[in-house]
Amino acid sequence: MTSTGAPATTGPWGDRVDAVDWDTVRDELDSYGCALTGPLLSAEEAADIAALYPDVSRFRCTVDMARHRFGEGQYRYFAEPFPAAVVALKQALYPRLLPIARDWWSRLGRGTPWPDTLDEWLDMCHAAGQTRSTPILLRYGPGDWNALHRDLYGELVFPLQVVVNLNQPGVDHTGGEFLVYEQRPRAQSRATATLIPHGHGLVFTTRDRPVRSARGWSAAPVRHGVSVIRSGRRFTLGLVFHDAT
Repeated sequence: MTSTGAPATTGPWGDRVDAVDWDTVRDELDSYGCALTGPLLSAEEAADIAALYPDVSRFRCTVDMARHRFGEGQYRYFAEPFPAAVVALKQALYPRLLPIARDWWSRLGRGTPWPDTLDEWLDMCHAAGQTRSTPILLRYGPGDWNALHRDLYGELVFPLQVVVNLNQPGVDHTGGEFLVYEQRPRAQSRATATLIPHGHGLVFTTRDRPVRSARGWSAAPVRHGVSVIRSGRRFTLGLVFHDAT
């Protein structure tokens, strides 16, 4: 057990979240804007979630990325009831990410509106008109990619989110590195590429993050995307901690 946040109590998924070295995650987020967590889903659990993709009844909408000039590929937003792993991981991750979010916004002199529990925060989102669910299942095939973007969805935003790779890199797919692109104050932009292991999570910046400058702390805008899939198929689970308008 490490020092960031309260212990999770959401079954095996909570145990895996508790096993993460959260001090290292915090340090890497401060350095790079993203950090691997270690395993969050078993191989069987990952396969079960990916296998839901053809069942359109499990989703509230489908987005064709090429149609919207978002890249190439497709993703679907889950509808309720969500898979048990999705609910448990969000509940377990939120209290671990919350202290980092509050610390970041405090450095930037911003208010920290997020309450202690995910349920309270989502209630705030819903009261502000952000009522649509945001867990995402993304599907990529050969030649697919995801353009650099941000998952904002409304005025209320949680500064961190998590993506889980549901396939095995180098076996199920080649390419498909997760990209974080940071515009640094008065400096050249920086890109970080991460090949996420099977069932592992990557925590990354939703919108911007604090970086130290000569005048104190400045907000560095951050976007994320996925490099071209060269072969095979890649499914990922996206966990966003604010709902959408």
